[in-house]
Amino acid sequence: MPIGEKLADIFTHPPAWRNWPETQAVIDALKNEGGVARFVGGCVRDALLGLETEDIDIATDLVPGAVLQGLERAGITALPTGLDHGTITAVLNKRHFEITTLRVDVVAHGRHADIAFTQDWERDAERRDFTFNALYLDPEGELVDPVGGLADLAAAHVRFIGNAEDRIREDYLRVLRYFRFYARFGDENPDEHALHACAKAAGQLTQLSAERVQKELLLLLGTENPGPAVDLMEETGVLSAIYKGPAKPPRLKLLLSLGVPSDAHLRFVALL
Repeated sequence: MPIGEKLADIFTHPPAWRNWPETQAVIDALKNEGGVARFVGGCVRDALLGLETEDIDIATDLVPGAVLQGLERAGITALPTGLDHGTITAVLNKRHFEITTLRVDVVAHGRHADIAFTQDWERDAERRDFTFNALYLDPEGELVDPVGGLADLAAAHVRFIGNAEDRIREDYLRVLRYFRFYARFGDENPDEHALHACAKAAGQLTQLSAERVQKELLLLLGTENPGPAVDLMEETGVLSAIYKGPAKPPRLKLLLSLGVPSDAHLRFVALL
């Protein structure tokens, strides 16, 4: 499929992680067990943007037991890090690969869903959060784009898959993830459906642990220019929902305007 002008041609010029011998060993282990495996999520997105990453996610149609068996037969350490949700971490020469069986969310609880495994790649894509996080790359270098993520990535548009309210009800952390991804990848035209859904769900953010909220906020504040995303958080009521004190986005903007180095923690102090 054609690649947008802003995106890298990862078919002709594959990302560095694709050429790691450990990557090929993990893919071969899954293939030898009779499975189909594709890279998915952030590693594909970042490769298209020319960004380096060492967090490699792989989706497969193999059930978790077969994944474990295939890795063990290949002499690769297999850790059942999220077995209930079909996720196994392969460890080889200090490199980690998160392998997840194709799945669908059956019943959502606002944080962790009851799931069922599937052989349907499109249904696996549809249960993910944002369109550009549902891009798959097969081992031969071909992109699979079930939900229009490539066009959104090229346009710097952060868009929920399907109905934004449905995606958020499945996992309220996605509200904060929206603003983090907007800060990192978004344009100056935020998705109105996403903002409406985030504002509607702001009151549910108290269900999230303080640790998860803090992690997302610090990741957002660590982006190059978090100011516009923080403004949107304030406008939608999300900022006041996660922090009951007098947050001050103008003070954060003042810090950013000084042109001096500042990390996420210093920006956190300025904001709060």
